Amino acid sequence: MGDPLFTLHFKAHCFILHTMKRIYTTQLNELLNFFPCVAIIGVRQCGKTTLLQDLPKPWQLYDMEKSSDSDMVSRDPELFFRLHPTHIALDEAQLLPEIFPALRVAIDADRNTTGRFIITGSSSPDLISSISESLAGRVAIIEMAPFTYAEANHQLISGVAQCIAQETQFENFLTLLPPTDELQAIHQYWHRGGYPEPWVKDNERFTNLWMQNYVKTYLERDILRLFPGIARQKFKLFLQMLSHLSGTIINYSDVARTLGISPPTARDYFEIAHGTFIWRKIPPYERNAQKRIIKHPKGYIRDPGLLHHLLHLTEQEDILAHPSLGQSWESMVIENLLRELNALGVSFEYYYYRTSGGAEVDLILEGDFGLIPIEIKHGQHVSPHSLRSLRDFVKERNCPYGLVINNDERIRQYDDNIVGIPFGSRLGSGLNS
Repeated sequence: MGDPLFTLHFKAHCFILHTMKRIYTTQLNELLNFFPCVAIIGVRQCGKTTLLQDLPKPWQLYDMEKSSDSDMVSRDPELFFRLHPTHIALDEAQLLPEIFPALRVAIDADRNTTGRFIITGSSSPDLISSISESLAGRVAIIEMAPFTYAEANHQLISGVAQCIAQETQFENFLTLLPPTDELQAIHQYWHRGGYPEPWVKDNERFTNLWMQNYVKTYLERDILRLFPGIARQKFKLFLQMLSHLSGTIINYSDVARTLGISPPTARDYFEIAHGTFIWRKIPPYERNAQKRIIKHPKGYIRDPGLLHHLLHLTEQEDILAHPSLGQSWESMVIENLLRELNALGVSFEYYYYRTSGGAEVDLILEGDFGLIPIEIKHGQHVSPHSLRSLRDFVKERNCPYGLVINNDERIRQYDDNIVGIPFGSRLGSGLNS
């Protein structure tokens, strides 16, 4: 017999994990109404399997990492889909690439029926290739990520993301509700990051051990399996180097020199990190350039908890005293906003802006909502001088408004079309519709 105390803790763990609502649930339900198949991709341990386990009946879940499930599907994929023509979810589908042609045949046999299949995959450029080659036009894609701050604190979505998604007018940003008594919670999320497992356990020792094993698994399981020819030790050094490069502009030649590899190999390493969802590449904004633009990409480690683990910052005070504080905070805010807009199904592009003269804007969003420049500050007070680049960008490109996201105590209007918003602000009652 098993340990009853362990069983009790395990059940409590599962209950907490399944009751923490995800912003992707609404997006998944919407896409299932329009497409025969939905693919959920994202970094390992971000909650994809849990999302599938929460599917209602008559959905059936098959885990391709489980030998019995894998054998059942792979023995004769076309027959499997004929016997199971609808409400089938395949977890870690990239492990069985032979199922994709069979899945296409199954979809085409009843093309007009939507909501039949869900597939998930993590850390695999091969999955994207299989989707593009076999399921183009038949599948919608959701990029899933670890918890945002709003999700970790049971709020689902932030006010800034909602306002941008709703293409709201500038004055409506002034009605947002700043977070009250949440500064410690915000900084706890910033310190810990968004991976669900550490949030469920809520134990610093467990979080540190979990991160150690996560990095080891990423290296030895995902990277070496997906890219067997890669130099393991070089890539391990590259991962550690990434933590110091996070939030900065990347020069591939400098990285190559430091690691003792060629510039094309350095570029490949960054593409692997981006394609496996631990690194986000941000291209420069070059359109309608009136000044000389820095054209190197910028980038950051997507999860702040993983970043701080790689930097050996085990306490919140360590982060606040570290030279990378500004880059870490900026990256966390950007990633939260991009995750939320993606989960809301908003179509947009993202950039950063920097000129050779030193003018800089941390994030540029471009979509149906227009062109929106965003400056990000960790501090509470923002000097007028520090907003000069943001003001110039808004004026030169006739942007509807510019945003400053910081840790102020209230919403603050800095200019006719520039507003400061504390991170974690929520919708006011007038914007909830």
